[in-house]
Amino acid sequence: MRIGGRGSTLAARHRVYLDIVPAADVPDDYEQRLVDVFPGRFDRLRLLALEAHDLALSKLSRNQDHDRQDVRSLARTPGLDVATLQKRYTEELRWKLGSPARGDLTIELWVDMIREVRS
Repeated sequence: MRIGGRGSTLAARHRVYLDIVPAADVPDDYEQRLVDVFPGRFDRLRLLALEAHDLALSKLSRNQDHDRQDVRSLARTPGLDVATLQKRYTEELRWKLGSPARGDLTIELWVDMIREVRS
């Protein structure tokens, strides 16, 4: 990404750069739940991020070590609810996955992992 990537004028001037992320599977209505990270802080910049459940679910189909570690970290915060995670998976994401059976197994393992982190 020339305009805002590493080594760009933006990065040199403001020590901020944009990193391209490969396409991720996200729940259907994620856009309506985006969180304004710094509301009202900047005049010409609005930084939006995935809400905690949507962020966790965006990592489900890849399920690499760092994805599981990210979900463990989210599990340590009060904002991640297991029932909401399972509901969004079932209603908004499961049908998008090439292998729903694999996704079903992964979400079961993640729910167990979240409960273990919290105990």
